[in-house]
Amino acid sequence: MFQKAVPQSSFGAIVNVIELTYHATVREVRRSHGNALMGLFMNIFQTVVMVGGLYAMLKLFNRFGSTIHGDYLLYVMSGIFLFMAQNKTMGAVVQSDATTAMMRHAPLNSLVTISAAALSALYLQVLSGVVILSFYHVLYKPIEIDNPAGMMGMIMGAWFIGIGVGMVFLAIKPWSPDASRILTTIYGRANMIFSGKMFLANSLPHHLRKYFDWNPLFHAIDQLRGYVFINYNPHFTSPYYPYKIAAMLIVIGMMGEFYTRRRASLSWDAKR
Repeated sequence: MFQKAVPQSSFGAIVNVIELTYHATVREVRRSHGNALMGLFMNIFQTVVMVGGLYAMLKLFNRFGSTIHGDYLLYVMSGIFLFMAQNKTMGAVVQSDATTAMMRHAPLNSLVTISAAALSALYLQVLSGVVILSFYHVLYKPIEIDNPAGMMGMIMGAWFIGIGVGMVFLAIKPWSPDASRILTTIYGRANMIFSGKMFLANSLPHHLRKYFDWNPLFHAIDQLRGYVFINYNPHFTSPYYPYKIAAMLIVIGMMGEFYTRRRASLSWDAKR
């Protein structure tokens, strides 16, 4: 906390930031549970429950006939994986220590804590997806993915969206924690419907599709399904839109976080 800054080269500073980010990421991964394997299992269990619930709902309403010609369970998982990746990343960034008293302990900074929160969420979601798909491939039926590189690109797109939205809500949090929490909840619940994980953009009529076009996650999920299934070609979504919106939100979030950090006061939390 009272360390004296030691001059170092640019390379040394970069190595120091990477090392700090690594240790902070490990801490974030273990935050949800003291046992890393148990934390991973809980994340996998939550994903499986959501996949099973959505699969049962689609089967109940007989929506499979109008979805896609291919593996229906893989179709469901493709939407759930991106939905979970974005929401978990957003929650992790909002709950990071970037605007708390932890920042007064050298050599921590907001870049390290936000990066650690985002990387820990990405690590858990990707590892959970790999484990689930591996069991599905071995125990049920082989999985065929048309374009794995494009699929991974859309997973990263959903991750970037989560970072951008999370940073905006993180900048609001010190000023009004209740408003930040409510907005985070509202956005997460809205994505249950407007993410488009239950249907394809190509199958939506124009008067309904306009209500979903604003959502970058809707574009990411639809594009991912185009990369996963060889017989689906998205016509109404863009693979670049999620990255453009995420970049804009990250810039806004960084500006807000910088403004907040310059005006942060210990007295803000005195009455809470």
